[in-house]
Amino acid sequence: MDLGTAPLFDLPAPLGGVVVEPVAPEAERVVVTRSQELLASIRERRTVIADQEIAVLREIAEWALEHVVDDEADAATLTERGLDTGLPLAGPGAPLISDFAVMELNALLGRSLDSGRNYVGQVVELSHRLPQLWQRTLDGQVPVWKALRVADLTRSLCEDAAAYVDRQLAISAQGCTWPQVDRLVEEALVRYDPAAAEERRRQAQEHRHVNTGLDAVGFDGTANVSATLDAADALDLENAISRRAKLLGQLGDEDNLDVRRSKALGEMAREDLMLDLQVVDPETGEISRTVPGRRTELVLHLNPDEMTVGRFGNTRTPISPEQIKDWLGLPGTTVLVRPVVDLAGHQPVDSYEIPDRHRRQVTERDHHCVFPHCTVSTGSTIRPGRCDLDHLESHADGGVTCPCNLAPLCRGHHRMKTAGRAAYRMLHPGTYTWTLDSGTYLVDPTGTHPLTGTSPPDH
Repeated sequence: MDLGTAPLFDLPAPLGGVVVEPVAPEAERVVVTRSQELLASIRERRTVIADQEIAVLREIAEWALEHVVDDEADAATLTERGLDTGLPLAGPGAPLISDFAVMELNALLGRSLDSGRNYVGQVVELSHRLPQLWQRTLDGQVPVWKALRVADLTRSLCEDAAAYVDRQLAISAQGCTWPQVDRLVEEALVRYDPAAAEERRRQAQEHRHVNTGLDAVGFDGTANVSATLDAADALDLENAISRRAKLLGQLGDEDNLDVRRSKALGEMAREDLMLDLQVVDPETGEISRTVPGRRTELVLHLNPDEMTVGRFGNTRTPISPEQIKDWLGLPGTTVLVRPVVDLAGHQPVDSYEIPDRHRRQVTERDHHCVFPHCTVSTGSTIRPGRCDLDHLESHADGGVTCPCNLAPLCRGHHRMKTAGRAAYRMLHPGTYTWTLDSGTYLVDPTGTHPLTGTSPPDH
């Protein structure tokens, strides 16, 4: 054999020698770009995050079992559209969890009362009523967020229906779209609980509503209106808006059709507010009383020394001064100037009842429940809030009825404080410290700041 022309892999390795690995030519070397390095790092970090999410999920499920209660009066319940539904956090067959324990966990997680209840309910629902999906989630085969959202949909199902959904999603959860999951849940309800399906159909009519969007008004002064109507009512509304929008165009309004439709709805509302409504006795047919029309009150704040931005008091949002000028120019507008409220003022009274001026001062100072991370609103001129005004020092123990001794608490956190499961004090108006089993918190106009194991904020 001609060794000079033999292939390399046909040559025997030299005994006792060093094997020299062939070096790839420069053109064949793999060059790793910075983008590839970053993608690899992102992949590794996402893996770590997913593992940590699963660990937190597992620990919250175990934590919930440490706070099981037998009495439904002590159990946490879900809220919907700001109202307590009275329904347990998870569906039938799942354990009841202490409401006070959930509130304390919320402070640690940085969640509001409603959000925390919903989250814990999803974990309990997933771990107790969807065992196959739960195991796939712990194994990392289904993302935590997706499993929790499925659990959110199955809470209203009976045990057999929830088990049916669990079996169907055991092998397909990862690839299912949300419309498919919705249809599966609806199928399970009809298949295993037809009476509940019919009741849900009837309740759909009771869930009709109109949301004027005033809680999300921005600097531009517009509100996004949404509604769920009976189909016949929706057709009437569509015809009325279309007719009036067309008329506005014929009268010379040069705005586009969408803008004219929005103007038409506003004109219909203002005309209704000017009507005196007559209440007729259903038995005699006679007019029993008359409800006078009223005009809408806009609360506007404008500093003459700072004309770049104003404030819309009805929604507690910034508003354009130009928009304020447009509103003040509407026909029939009356301007009433009121003095500015001193948010740090002290005007104590002897009675337990809270005067309106005190209530206004406190709600202007604190716009939501002052429990750590809670976002339940104290209300505004357009929508009542869901908070009580609490005497920090009990009136029965000598505490005065004064803004310096009053703070807004939602019903749930008010009960928690009254039960002695939490304590707080006011450092100065609008700033509070809370002491819970999970730690100490500072709540001020900038938000909630955990003080346990951390340095307090500079301010």
